[in-house]
Amino acid sequence: MEERTRAYLRGRFRDHYRRAEVSVPPAPQAREWGYIPWTTGPTTMVRHQSLLELGELSDFLRRERPRHVYFSAGRYDDPGADEMDDKGWRGSDLVFDIDADHLPGVDPQRDGYGEMLAAGKDELLALLDLLEADLGFEDVTVVFSGGRGYHAHVRDEGVRDLDRDRRREIVDYVRGEGVDLDAIQRTEMGGTATRRVLKTDGGWGRRVHRRLLGLADDLLAMDEEAALDRLREFDRIGEGRAKTILGAVSEDYEKLASGNIERGGPGIRQLAKVMTGEVVADESAAIDEPVTTDVRRLIRLPGSLHGGTGFEVTPIPREEVEAFDPLVDPIPETFVGHDVTVEVTDPGTVELDGESFRLPAGEVSVPEYVAVFLMARGRAEKGRE
Repeated sequence: MEERTRAYLRGRFRDHYRRAEVSVPPAPQAREWGYIPWTTGPTTMVRHQSLLELGELSDFLRRERPRHVYFSAGRYDDPGADEMDDKGWRGSDLVFDIDADHLPGVDPQRDGYGEMLAAGKDELLALLDLLEADLGFEDVTVVFSGGRGYHAHVRDEGVRDLDRDRRREIVDYVRGEGVDLDAIQRTEMGGTATRRVLKTDGGWGRRVHRRLLGLADDLLAMDEEAALDRLREFDRIGEGRAKTILGAVSEDYEKLASGNIERGGPGIRQLAKVMTGEVVADESAAIDEPVTTDVRRLIRLPGSLHGGTGFEVTPIPREEVEAFDPLVDPIPETFVGHDVTVEVTDPGTVELDGESFRLPAGEVSVPEYVAVFLMARGRAEKGRE
């Protein structure tokens, strides 16, 4: 990045912070703060700062106009201490991070930026469902990172004291690690015999049971041949097993509804096994483990600007997550309403604010939010005036 580009971005970031209202997280004085300035050479983070050292946050942002701003998930007695062991850890929020370019099935070389962010939002929705429906968390703040994905901050009082191992257990649950049929069933005595029963009262067992009952309802709505064809689509379920399963569903639906997977023999257990894998694949969330397990992690400040895109790190009300458009909603008003000339060094198509811009190499005039995006991502330099 050339100096004139860096100077331009620093100035416009300052203009943004002059008009923006950036809210602080709970207990801001107990958190460590860090930022990355607009410097030449290798990226260097300034950290081990307290608000006492930075000063009033809005003044700091206008004064330093940093490239990136972070605060700690942890709360400390002395957040400004230079050594982590000297800070006096009090507890930490539980933070989840979804990076769109690290998701299974996403190829940054093939998929466009918008496609990756769409995949990231699918993972976010799965994560929120797990956090709320399965784990019962209530104080969850959702944030678009301004760059590659999304963050979820859980601040329920009961999570603060969790150590790394307990946080890793939550990570494993959310990612569906180790979830198979054995893990979601229990054995019960029925007279003189034992029977295997899905754990339907919550967790992955309830999710698999719900999927299994949904299939049973679909089968009962079909004619026999269509139902058998549907069952034969599953791995290791042939003609004989399909007929046995269909008979069990038709004659003993109530037993299946109670979680009993003995009726129907090996066929229905095989079906439950296959569906367990499908449910885990469909409903788990591919979160970044180190972010959640690290009680000392710094995370982006909502309301600040992301120095790699020029987007605002955007808090999203829970009821607006599905409608949120990461290529429209995080564009700062500061960068809207006028055009800027840039020298494009990495030509291609950019889709922002509902428009598609095909950019050739060389000098072009584009809306400022497009120009800032290109410059921040290293795809353009500021045009010479």
